[in-house]
Amino acid sequence: MSDTLLKVQNLKIGATVYPPGEKPHDIEIVHGVSFELEKGKVLGLIGESGAGKSTIGLASMAYGRGGVQITGGEVWVNGRDILKTGHGDIRSLRGSEVTYVSQSAAASFNPAKKIMDQVTEAAIVQGKFSKKEAEKRAIELFRKLGLPDPENIGSRYPHQVSGGQLQRCMTALALCPEPDLVVFDEPTTALDVTTQIDVLMAIKEAIRDTGVAALYITHDLAVVAQVSDEILVLKMGDMVEHGTVDQIINDPQEDYTKALVSVRSIDHAEKEPTPEPVLKVQNITARYKGTNFDVLKNINVELHAGQTLAVVGESGSGKSTLARVITGLLPPKNGTIHFAGRDLSPDLDGRSREDLRELQMIYQMADVAMNPRQTVGTIIGRPLEFYFGLKGAEKRKRVVELLDEIEMGEKFIDRYPAELSGGQKQRVCIARALAAKPKMIICDEVTSALDPLVADGILKLLLDLQKIEDVAYLFITHDLATVKAIADSISVMYQGEVVRYGGKTDVLSPPFDDYTDLLLSSVPEMKLGWLEEVIAHRKMESAGN
Repeated sequence: MSDTLLKVQNLKIGATVYPPGEKPHDIEIVHGVSFELEKGKVLGLIGESGAGKSTIGLASMAYGRGGVQITGGEVWVNGRDILKTGHGDIRSLRGSEVTYVSQSAAASFNPAKKIMDQVTEAAIVQGKFSKKEAEKRAIELFRKLGLPDPENIGSRYPHQVSGGQLQRCMTALALCPEPDLVVFDEPTTALDVTTQIDVLMAIKEAIRDTGVAALYITHDLAVVAQVSDEILVLKMGDMVEHGTVDQIINDPQEDYTKALVSVRSIDHAEKEPTPEPVLKVQNITARYKGTNFDVLKNINVELHAGQTLAVVGESGSGKSTLARVITGLLPPKNGTIHFAGRDLSPDLDGRSREDLRELQMIYQMADVAMNPRQTVGTIIGRPLEFYFGLKGAEKRKRVVELLDEIEMGEKFIDRYPAELSGGQKQRVCIARALAAKPKMIICDEVTSALDPLVADGILKLLLDLQKIEDVAYLFITHDLATVKAIADSISVMYQGEVVRYGGKTDVLSPPFDDYTDLLLSSVPEMKLGWLEEVIAHRKMESAGN
């Protein structure tokens, strides 16, 4: 009997697009992709946004989302072409033979239903187990996935557990019906590195212990290398390269794969600080209105002109809260903020127009940081008009100069945000911040939502602009690879406190405090067996304690 579980042959997927002012027309987004997956094996699907990863993963369930349609080819699961079976067979397939783990568990769980009810629902509906049997299996999976209090966590609602715990609950949901195939769609992308490593370990061990086959979709090659047997590299709906993990990492054949392997190769030398800092945060303690506990505790950091201070830590460590205090959105309980030779008002309302101009911000999600009804020219031109009174041809000339600086050019000036890629949107946000001629820009996770190659381009652009404009960056991130690429100094935050601070070389050199050591050891490395080494090391540490 063949060990082939999933066989995809010449898969073609298309959609109908409705361009403004043009007639609707059909496009093809996946162009004849073929591959096979054996029982108990994991195939990693990797590529940038728009490569077709999720579209192909969902096609293995005979599903096309958002108007997408499977237009050609075959998808064989357990010996039958599921594209030629009836709706009843497909309904019995989904949630039974094939299950799905989405990127955002928080958006996928019903907030009004308890976790246990949702984890066991498919197994019960599909007739795999009785309610009692399904709940017993769910508890076993909770335990296997390392969730706290496995006997009772199912009685909680989704908002009562952390993001990492909820992502593991979703993995339990997918494994509960004892499927043959699980499609993992970017299951750790939205998590910080310390949480990601726990979820990765849980997924890897669950796959090994249950013998399930899996498609693992991601844009992070270092992550997919830890859980996959083979890797399929995709670009714009085409298969670029397919091979074992060892071959793809150590001997890539195609230029695009080589670029993925070598991403984040930026070598940024730490610069000497200027005599006086452009930003000096002194003894800042802050709490949110209506609460009685401090979310920031006696924070002290400095940032010098032309340099980058990386503020790093897991979700909830206080990184973005510090940015809110610096920008005046959250007045501190204690402490002062000294900026560009003067003390800033703790409250935004008390700051001058010059204070606002010299301290700009670039946000994590470019999609929601721009007005979708305004053109690129209007978005970049607004601060030129607001701060400098530029209008007409003079304003347009400066907008074009800024578009040239961000390597986009005048051809984008009349486009709307919906007509831009993710990387282009973020470049427009950078140009808008630069339009004010600031002394400092707060970059809040500006590359975390981008693919590695696009993110690499944004980091290189920021470094180039820093040399030209002599602007200082306060760079908030949980990505240690980004920190190594762009930072001059680093502040490591944990539970509202700075636990390690100094120049990049010093902070990233041992000896480390426990939290910094955990943070650095949790960054996936692009080498075979890295995850197993981390698991073994942590088990030894636990045994020693």
